[in-house]
Amino acid sequence: MRLKLPIFKGRSRRSKQRGNALVTTFGIMMILSVSSVTYLEWATQSIRDSRATTAEVQASHLCEAGVQDVLLSLWIPFKQTQLFDDMDSTLAGASEANPMLAVTDDVAGVGRYASAVIGYTTPAADPYRRIVTVRSVGWLDSNNNGALDANESSMTVDVTANYELARSGIFDYTYFINNYGWMSGFNATNLLVNGDMRANGNFDFITGTGTINGSMIASVNTKLDPPAAGLVNNLPVKQTDASYAATVANGATPHRTRMRQAYNPAIHGAIGSEEFEKWRDLVFFSEAQIQNNRVFGAAAMDSTGSKSWVRNTTAATPTVGTLDTEPTEELVMPDLSDISRYQTMAQTYQNDKQFFADGTANPNYVGNPGSANAFNGDGTPNVNYSGAYLDVWQDPDGAGPLAARWVRLTTNGVFTGSALLVGTATRPIRIHGPVVFTQDVAIKGTVSGRGTIYTGRNVHVIGSVRYLNPPDFTGASMTTIENNNEKRDMLGLAARGSVIMGNPVTFSNPYPLYYMQPPFTKGRYDEEGNYIPPFNAMEVDATGRRKYQSVISDSIINAAAEGVNQIDAVIYTNFCGGGNVGTSGGGMTVNGTLIARDEAIVTWSLPIRMNYDTRIRERGPERKPLIDLNLPRSPTMLRSTWQDRGFVRKGF
Repeated sequence: MRLKLPIFKGRSRRSKQRGNALVTTFGIMMILSVSSVTYLEWATQSIRDSRATTAEVQASHLCEAGVQDVLLSLWIPFKQTQLFDDMDSTLAGASEANPMLAVTDDVAGVGRYASAVIGYTTPAADPYRRIVTVRSVGWLDSNNNGALDANESSMTVDVTANYELARSGIFDYTYFINNYGWMSGFNATNLLVNGDMRANGNFDFITGTGTINGSMIASVNTKLDPPAAGLVNNLPVKQTDASYAATVANGATPHRTRMRQAYNPAIHGAIGSEEFEKWRDLVFFSEAQIQNNRVFGAAAMDSTGSKSWVRNTTAATPTVGTLDTEPTEELVMPDLSDISRYQTMAQTYQNDKQFFADGTANPNYVGNPGSANAFNGDGTPNVNYSGAYLDVWQDPDGAGPLAARWVRLTTNGVFTGSALLVGTATRPIRIHGPVVFTQDVAIKGTVSGRGTIYTGRNVHVIGSVRYLNPPDFTGASMTTIENNNEKRDMLGLAARGSVIMGNPVTFSNPYPLYYMQPPFTKGRYDEEGNYIPPFNAMEVDATGRRKYQSVISDSIINAAAEGVNQIDAVIYTNFCGGGNVGTSGGGMTVNGTLIARDEAIVTWSLPIRMNYDTRIRERGPERKPLIDLNLPRSPTMLRSTWQDRGFVRKGF
């Protein structure tokens, strides 16, 4: 039997289809409604998150503004005075419970910050460094009441910065002038510079150029009067690598052993290699290029950027290639105004190098029993003494009955007054460490040892100054060269006043006095906008003498002075490096550096040679020079850590 199927009428079927459509439509609308609510909630949360992210970024910028406010308020006076005195007195005892140097301010349209120093320390055994910790709170001051309210988002950060009197970068140059650099009257055969040259202003070749086997650097300086645009006005002749290497190899080249090496991949490593990085700053390379994010080789660098250049002859037009468009910056120059700092350094100096790099023992090491006493048992000066000293040979009465002998002029590294220092090949001036003469030094002759002479007034170079055991930069092994040269002689001459070359008794106008006074010398402004008048050699200072003259009597200077043809030294002066050189013929050679605020050297014979002494250049992972001469230091500030202590999100 079979169940009979019902028969549906057409009208009845359409009615049920309509009902199903209504149910389906209602379901879709419910789904859309739920989706819309979900989307709106998601979109609203996204907006909240976006606003919170923006608020966090703004709070971070506010914190940074506060940190900068505090650090800058410490940096400007530190850069000017180059002393920690103000910082020490202001920040002593700073802690979280006792914040110092608190500042608060607003950034228009963003919010406010409050910042202060919460930590201040001097690292052990490092009197040249201070560590400053700044805490900064930045918040979105929505009601503009100047206070951090409970409903306002905020961020807190701690930043640590190192303020240091560090080795100055000015000693990377064979010629550095904290003013307009200038050369006039030379050509490619009679001005021969083997090293880098730099000015904190324009660098001008007024007439002629010379041969410069190194970089030429100028920088913008708005503090000069008139301001300097920071341009190198003319590109000099520069030897090719092959030509330079041939010059060094030629036995007839004067002072060739004092010239830095030409880059050779067989000796200095392939460009980019680890071995190359060890020696790249100690060699000449004519084809400048960018390696490891900095310039390698002899480049022209100024306010328009860094450029390579090729110019092999005076007649040739320089071929220039752009390396980088980043402008150069002014280098901060050390200030010797406070000579007492260097007196303390001399009095406390102890030689802490136990071994030289080749493994041989250092006889002046402070831990040696033989280095403890300044004098031997018989009363003669102990040359192995670990402290600072300077010895000269004295014959009190010539052919008289008093015995000639070695005399230690300094007491604990310091000599009160002025002195005439004369050395010979058999009885050189002996120096060890930093020594201070409170007034003038007049010097000529042969020098033995490694150290720096600081003077409270002038250094007068009244004759050639030569090393008894000079360095030799030739050879196929850089390690052997470094090991040998570490133990060779090296002298620093650092004057709180000026370094005057030649016999000042014979100076006249125009040579060299015109170049030692306005209008040739230029004034400047300090960091606070105070005007500093130009150097004027004709002014009379507190000693009653003109600034270019020595407090040592004219008769003594006149009797001892002779032509200056060679200076083996790192020369630094707080004011003017100038005078007459080459007056007895034979030209003039500087094996080392010339660093001055103003330069006014007049040469009476040619050629002029300058060879950079790479032993004062920092090298290795510790960034130390081969020989530490305890040279003047420059202020630096380096931020070392940033600690985010958290963002507090409110109202989002």
